[in-house]
Amino acid sequence: MSASYQKWLKQKLVKLQAIDCYAAGTTPEGLANKIGVDLSKIVKLNFNENLFVNRARQVALIKELAEEIDLRMYPEDEQVKLREKLTDYMGVPKDYLVIGNAGDELIDRIIRLFIEEGDVAVSFSPSFAIPRLCVNRQGGKHLTVPLKSDFQLDLPKILSLFSDKTRLLYLCSPNNPTSNQLNVDDVAALAKAFPGVVILDEAYGEFADYSFVPRIREFPNMIILRTFSKAFGLAMLRLGYCVANPELANILNEKAPLPYPVSGFSIRMGIKMLENMDIMRSAVSALKAERVKLIKALNQIKGVHAFESQADFILMNTQKPADEVYEKLLNQGIMLKKWGKLLQYENCFRVTVGTPEMNRRLIEALNEIQSD
Repeated sequence: MSASYQKWLKQKLVKLQAIDCYAAGTTPEGLANKIGVDLSKIVKLNFNENLFVNRARQVALIKELAEEIDLRMYPEDEQVKLREKLTDYMGVPKDYLVIGNAGDELIDRIIRLFIEEGDVAVSFSPSFAIPRLCVNRQGGKHLTVPLKSDFQLDLPKILSLFSDKTRLLYLCSPNNPTSNQLNVDDVAALAKAFPGVVILDEAYGEFADYSFVPRIREFPNMIILRTFSKAFGLAMLRLGYCVANPELANILNEKAPLPYPVSGFSIRMGIKMLENMDIMRSAVSALKAERVKLIKALNQIKGVHAFESQADFILMNTQKPADEVYEKLLNQGIMLKKWGKLLQYENCFRVTVGTPEMNRRLIEALNEIQSD
């Protein structure tokens, strides 16, 4: 190996090591071992997973699928079949649809296509972190504007960031972690004013009041992200899709992905869930009902405030320091996503809407912690 190549490789490795990456944190197994309890005693409320989906029904569909597929074969036309099924659910033609390896891969695919070194992407904060990581990896600049105190967009400040180098606008609605939907008129105004590509992340769309999918034809520069991970409860299978006008959709389908980017098993399970829509609809209905109860119960605890939600999780904050509350909850086997300070709000946490029993454990623990 030449000295010049060794120098280049060393510099490249240093540069790659400096790239931010996603960190998942403590696992349920790790926490169970740490506090000396059985894994079944851990209350996992930190990943926005939908535990209201009927697992027995899912297992039955998996068994059906195992008899129908041949794992030795490549998934040559599976994406086409899923797009055909999604046309009924989304109400758009199949040439508006793109299948991906969950929303994260689709975000990465879009950013690899439209962001080059020196380009600018605009978003707001706080919000989902993956777009920022992807933009930085491409050598782009990721600019953000803080949300207002009601968690809505500051339109004048966002508009002021648009320039001839701005290529991409990322909007998450319902937003992670604030759990609210963005004002529909604000989203429309930004999409119409923006000169580049608009990603509208509707991963939690089934839990919310509105979707932009029926209006997609109004916005030729918009790509709407959706997922099977949340409402459909297929988080482990990593299956997502997006809705865009045909010119954009064709680019995303044909020019960016490697061959067979999504597991055929995942695609076929997505088809099964679309053929059994009552599973998802029942789960979403039950979760939304439990969400109302959980928000009410949290707000009855002294020193706790829970914000209204349009997602499968809730944002709350506590009077006591976040680190103290977090550690005490962990010691009781309860896992939340700790945010700390979020805009002007101190001691914030993101809480998955769990099952009634999981939520009961959380409420009891918080009552005990806040009364100390």
